[in-house]
Amino acid sequence: MASDPDPGATTAEELPRRQRVAAYAVIIRDDEILMSRLAAYLVAHEQWTLPGGGIDFGEDPRDAVVREVYEETGLRVEVGDRAWIDSARRYASLSETDMHSVRMVFEGWAPVDSPEPRVVEVDGSTADARWVPVALVLNGQWPVATWVRAAIEDYDAHRVQRLAAKALVRCDDRILLARLSRFAVETGQWTLPGGGVDHGEHPSDALVREMLEETGLFAEVGPLLAVHDLHLTGTAPNGRHEDFHAVNLIFAVTVPPGAEPRVVESDGTTDEVAWIDVADIASGAVQVTDVVRHALASAP
Repeated sequence: MASDPDPGATTAEELPRRQRVAAYAVIIRDDEILMSRLAAYLVAHEQWTLPGGGIDFGEDPRDAVVREVYEETGLRVEVGDRAWIDSARRYASLSETDMHSVRMVFEGWAPVDSPEPRVVEVDGSTADARWVPVALVLNGQWPVATWVRAAIEDYDAHRVQRLAAKALVRCDDRILLARLSRFAVETGQWTLPGGGVDHGEHPSDALVREMLEETGLFAEVGPLLAVHDLHLTGTAPNGRHEDFHAVNLIFAVTVPPGAEPRVVESDGTTDEVAWIDVADIASGAVQVTDVVRHALASAP
């Protein structure tokens, strides 16, 4: 037989009600995610969350994310348009409140040369910030709230398809290659000079422009040798985590005899350009991208 209810007990309908609307960001860099540790006064045990927080009255949720992420991590971020929405109602024992939490979780990204994360806000709701392996969060080894894992599982990397024109330039037993800078996904590897084709731009014109920027040389564009494509996921030069599909048109190109290459563009995806012996590529002494190997195999 059930006992009679305590006439002095407070029912859920009588509890003070509070609704909180907050915005957060999933910020992924390669295989790590930016996380914030909640302050000890908020939780009994260590707990981490996505950076973000409450939206001020009249504030756009995206502006709230940018503000909160800076306060909690010191990073200047941009955010996407799509949001994952979570709604939860619970009894908050510390405040004896009937609590309704609405969370908006956006995709975010920070420049690749951002400083290491640190908490900027004094006496705020977070006590630490750091990059954490995504795998540890998803498999439960990193202490986070359930909603955090659900938000990450819903996350999809931004899809980008890029058409580029690339040059195979030969000089005896050497080819002209450009080294990818820290702003590129395959940093430190050597690749064919060339780059993205702008909307409405002819691929040959794009290649002439890119060759001048990356090598300082005027290119004479010859026939199309091959088409190469590459699909990968990684951090783009702007810091955004991308599901990237590259389609490369490889052309035979000649440059003025005896001309010395030099990088003209500053802070781009190329930090060095040089004539490289094909034998060093074949032996593995020089690390090259797949498009270089594809070009050499396809060339007559």
